Amino acid sequence: MTSTAAQATADQPALALRDFGGGPFGIYIHVPFCATRCGYCDFNTYTAGELGSSSSPQSWFEALRGELATAAREFEALPSETPKVETIFVGGGTPSLLGGDGLADVLDAVRANFTLAEGAEVTTESNPESTSPAFFERLREAGYTRISLGMQSAAAHVLKILDRTHTPGRAVAAAREARAAGFEHVNLDLIYGTPGETDADLDASLDAVLSAGVDHVSAYSLIVEDGTALARRVRRGELPAPDGDVLADRYERIDTRLRAAGLDWYEVSNWAANDAARCRHNLGYWDGGDWLGAGPGAHSHVGGVRWWNVKHPARYADRVIAGGLPAAGWELLTDEERYTERVMLTVRLRTGLPLGDLDADGRAAADRVIADGLAERTGDLLILTDRGRLLADAVVRTLLT
Repeated sequence: MTSTAAQATADQPALALRDFGGGPFGIYIHVPFCATRCGYCDFNTYTAGELGSSSSPQSWFEALRGELATAAREFEALPSETPKVETIFVGGGTPSLLGGDGLADVLDAVRANFTLAEGAEVTTESNPESTSPAFFERLREAGYTRISLGMQSAAAHVLKILDRTHTPGRAVAAAREARAAGFEHVNLDLIYGTPGETDADLDASLDAVLSAGVDHVSAYSLIVEDGTALARRVRRGELPAPDGDVLADRYERIDTRLRAAGLDWYEVSNWAANDAARCRHNLGYWDGGDWLGAGPGAHSHVGGVRWWNVKHPARYADRVIAGGLPAAGWELLTDEERYTERVMLTVRLRTGLPLGDLDADGRAAADRVIADGLAERTGDLLILTDRGRLLADAVVRTLLT
């Protein structure tokens, strides 16, 4: 059975609200602006040259405020009190291009329409080159609690291939500035497996990460996405495609170094110094929680309904001005689709997948996965082994066949 998918209509929020509540609730804010386009990126982002006069940070912000206000009115239709917001994540794009005051305004817009839970986690992504000590101090003053910095690599030639504009040492300097401003929770993102990257390059990146004293690291293998500049270079033979065996070796190298430094994995691509350092917002995604996505192209998931906003900032603003939510379409997830997503996401977590969540075929498949050494049974949980993390996608396919 497939999901019910349709253009956004007036009944979409009502469908979403019917099963809403009971779990953590988060809000994702999408900032679509970038100074330059990275060659590997296929996110919904735009440079100033691409947008021209059709959109600006100010018009985007006015539309964002309108969307949040409209969404808040829809949530007020709940028979019970609207859940408090446990997490906020401002992503992009490059949110730090808004500056400290601009990001403070974004958080104020959320607060004007929703109630934050005590101890709410509030994260913003930042490009190291568009940050400063004053920037971090302003964010801390505004109420942000967590910073995520895109580092990717400490090797200049790797950054060049990725079309990253920051200098190799800037990410570490920015992480230290964030910590000096009072941020206890700081993440650095790494990308491994870039063509031309050597083991020595990766070791230098890990040395830099560990020298920064951060309490969270995300590391992702390079994926060549169709339609990107990187994909075109690979297709023309200018660069080799990432090698699967090399990616596996690099992942093991990262895991060994981070765990030795006291950062343990809690999701296949994420390591944290302790439970408090884990990204609660992302855990909400992986645990099947509810979230509102605001901004161009943002996705929401509430009460078993998923919807997505129109992508272009100008069209997004026009839809908000016209009234209603700027959704381009929506789908009502079936029980089968919920089951698939539950398995696909939860099995990647260190806390494991409850075997009781699997159907009879899934439990039989779990026995095969365990026999192959890709997972182990701990009580009633199925938890990936170190080898299983390298083959997590294959484990998911086995459990769902």
